[in-house]
Amino acid sequence: MTAGHTKNSISILLPTYNNMCMKMVYDLHIQAEHLCFLSHGRFSYEIIVADDGSTNKDAMKANMEINTLPHCRYIIRGYNTGRSCIRNFMAQQAKNDYLLFLDSDLAIPDQSFLKSYIESEGNDVVYGGITIGGSHKEYRNNLRFLYERKAEPEHTLEKRIKNKYKDFHTANFLIRRDIMLENLFDERFKNYGYEDVLFGKKLKQNKIKITHIQNPVLFDNFETNESFINKSEEGLRTLFRFSEELNGYTAILSLVGKINKIPALTNIIKLWHRLFGRMERAWLTGNNPNLFIFNLYRLGYFLNIKQ
Repeated sequence: MTAGHTKNSISILLPTYNNMCMKMVYDLHIQAEHLCFLSHGRFSYEIIVADDGSTNKDAMKANMEINTLPHCRYIIRGYNTGRSCIRNFMAQQAKNDYLLFLDSDLAIPDQSFLKSYIESEGNDVVYGGITIGGSHKEYRNNLRFLYERKAEPEHTLEKRIKNKYKDFHTANFLIRRDIMLENLFDERFKNYGYEDVLFGKKLKQNKIKITHIQNPVLFDNFETNESFINKSEEGLRTLFRFSEELNGYTAILSLVGKINKIPALTNIIKLWHRLFGRMERAWLTGNNPNLFIFNLYRLGYFLNIKQ
């Protein structure tokens, strides 16, 4: 722990909603305790899990065990505030110099995960990335797996470095607490999707450096096709609402911008969705989803959102 940018005071923050995240907390706790031992007490940490109005009582009961671990807290909020509000709340609850935000439905893939962050070169914001677990044999009928695995090559470290602010996600990032408190998430984002995109844009506007490193979390917990379609639709409605502010930061808005230059094509896609959208959705939520149909469905859904 002799690197020039070692970070010796970290609050690990996991917002959660209906997830049993004890395993993830336990893995992080073991690594943090090991770092304390190696540093002879110079490394300090806390792990805070904040429940954003979960409805799954079994998950909440299981997560109560978090309170039995030293330096760990499980905070239950009795109502759902949304992905932006819960992260802002956790930043204000935290007491250490650096904040490590992690999504609670992910997994820690190796024993040097925390060490890689505290010895990383970035001083302001550090993003570690995501790796996709599972196999085609196991998840060949799961739309979320197919989508994430297809997109994974577009988010390598080399490509992330070229798009530092656009290729940033809240699932796995470290940030100085003072920077976070000065650049809180936009709390207008109550529903699913795109709060991280606008956050990345804000960091760029405020000239706050994002350092990309290879220190991914593991995504291997894929929801059902029905659930993923519901989340995708919710995300598209969010994107539509904030499309002016997010213009230039998402692929689908760039595509829609090109399509809208040809009104006849726009009308064809909109009509196609009105005629065949339900059929496409039934296909996507079934046992043989198709990514081409998924992309066509998303495009038609977005173009048919009303003002």
